[in-house]
Amino acid sequence: KPKVPPTVGIYCQIPQDHGIDRVLDRKLIEFAKPALEKGERVKAEFEIRNTDRTTGAMLSGQVCKKYGERGLPEDTIYFKFKGVAGQSFGAWLAKGLTFELEGMANDYVGKGMSGGKIIIYPDKTVDYKSENNIIIGNTAFYGAIMGEAYIRGRAGERFCVRNSGVYAVVEGIGDHGCEYMTGGRVVVIGPTGRNFAAGMSGGIAYVWDVYGNFKDKCNLEMVGLERVVEDEDVEVVLQLLQNHYRYTGSLVAKQIIDDFNKEVNRFVKVIPYEYKRILQQRLLEEELGLTEVSDG
Repeated sequence: KPKVPPTVGIYCQIPQDHGIDRVLDRKLIEFAKPALEKGERVKAEFEIRNTDRTTGAMLSGQVCKKYGERGLPEDTIYFKFKGVAGQSFGAWLAKGLTFELEGMANDYVGKGMSGGKIIIYPDKTVDYKSENNIIIGNTAFYGAIMGEAYIRGRAGERFCVRNSGVYAVVEGIGDHGCEYMTGGRVVVIGPTGRNFAAGMSGGIAYVWDVYGNFKDKCNLEMVGLERVVEDEDVEVVLQLLQNHYRYTGSLVAKQIIDDFNKEVNRFVKVIPYEYKRILQQRLLEEELGLTEVSDG
């Protein structure tokens, strides 16, 4: 034991109340019981404050406990929130959960997301242009492995850092976007900060380069820049933009969709060199019948 004065405690002597029994997730789990117990669809609305942190993490834990990695069918649990979400909104959100937020959120939105869907747009009473304002904080979708995200507004720095499978749309980001990304697809329909794609080894990003200056902001050490001309790329960008408009009402997405044949030419495809080589090798092997076609 360390030698300390008798007035210094060396073990827990004062009970602490961390408020775990009163967190928002307790209420979410209660409302989600029909889905958790019987797989029935559930829909509800809640107010949220910036003191409500990691909202959805405990609920996702209950889904995984009952249904494992397969989760639930899409939108089985659909919860809408209004207000300002605290840190890590939708963290580890499991498959079958959809979180819609009217308002804004702090850092780490969708951290570790595991198959869920997150939709965020400004309060409908505001009069500012969402595409010109930051609506979520830094390091959104850090380490996310699966799911979808539609953000009507800009994100802070390190958007989709270490993303390994999420498909996301955002209307602008800060520095270091898609840093160390290993999978997924990201569509940016707004400005980017410096050092985009640093350490990016997988996945693909599509950036709407309206002013033609994206190349100067991208870290080209591991990635190449291409035009969006392949049918698969065009389909992915259009589908994600259509989803974004349907879920959020984005005017930027609507503008691009309405003149898509022209606007698609302004998109820059960001793809890691090694990832491209692997995709090409896999395609060749499939054409030659050397491997089975994978759903992944």
